[in-house]
Amino acid sequence: MRDSRVLCSLIALLLSLAVHGVYGDSPYRFFTWEITYGDIYPLGVKQQGILINGQFPGPQIDAVTNDNLIISVYNYLREPFLISWNGLQQRRNSWQDGVYGTTCPIPPGKNFTYVLQAKDQIGSYFYFPSFLFHKAAGAFGGIRIWSRPRIPVPFPPPAGDFTVLAGDWYRSNHYVLRRLLDSGHNLPFPDGLLINGRGWNGYTFTVEPGRTYRFRISNVGLTTSINFRIQGHSMKLVEVEGSHTLQNTYAALDIHLGQTYSVLVTMDQAPQDYYIVVSSRFTPRVLTTTAILHYSNSRRGVSGPIPGGPTTEIAWSLNQARSIRYSFTYKSYLPYYTYNSCSFSSKKYLQ
Repeated sequence: MRDSRVLCSLIALLLSLAVHGVYGDSPYRFFTWEITYGDIYPLGVKQQGILINGQFPGPQIDAVTNDNLIISVYNYLREPFLISWNGLQQRRNSWQDGVYGTTCPIPPGKNFTYVLQAKDQIGSYFYFPSFLFHKAAGAFGGIRIWSRPRIPVPFPPPAGDFTVLAGDWYRSNHYVLRRLLDSGHNLPFPDGLLINGRGWNGYTFTVEPGRTYRFRISNVGLTTSINFRIQGHSMKLVEVEGSHTLQNTYAALDIHLGQTYSVLVTMDQAPQDYYIVVSSRFTPRVLTTTAILHYSNSRRGVSGPIPGGPTTEIAWSLNQARSIRYSFTYKSYLPYYTYNSCSFSSKKYLQ
């Protein structure tokens, strides 16, 4: 009897994968997530957060182009829960996108398995809870989709790869903020900014001198555009949400809500610690937070004033946006084909 139940379960899983359009010739990556409440202290004050497998922020998703992602989510909250996969294209399976109206929330005490494929995609993205304002309590995390082997990338492999999840944050519980919005009021001014779930100098990135590192920076906030900069270091922009860019160099970058930028940073300064700065943009009062860039041979902590950045200058942000261009030198995820030797014997027209 037990064997027959197992066999039925396997058949059901195979049918489900077939219906969702998953490709059997691409690798599978399996994830099991438990969604729970938990105490967090992002701004130094205890508050109730939403955790994934006990983590805030949630676990990183790493995949390669065309990988199948099988993500089983168990909801142990007291209310329905839903996750959206920001930037994944959901080809032929839009109902997996995790937006209320196309995907049903997971009821309390129940589970749902998302069946996704990173079809023909590379780049930097993030996931977040999209229902009942849960994003104000956490449950967001980074997504990195790597290029397939032998597919060229327009820069040498970096010595390391860092995910930076930055954005504004409130000390108030998410359901207090939700009731405020439901009553027709605006959200108050944020209480602070976070970098990877931590407040002022709460997170450290350790690097080797002379090496180049990749930073994937996402604005996972609720209301505020941010500016990102690293004391004494320039940033070479190489990718924006799955598209390689012309490799312009910037001292600071505006990153608006939901955006993800990927930059290369070379550790070419004196061996010490440096500020990584995130500040708010277009706000009546400038919020600022910092993380630490730590050279492995550093014997000196951060020093000097925190490097300033733009505050309310709209033209500054527009000029940055105009400077970003796609790079067509490399195909991000597709193999190269040579068409010069092709001969076409007929033409066919689709009606």
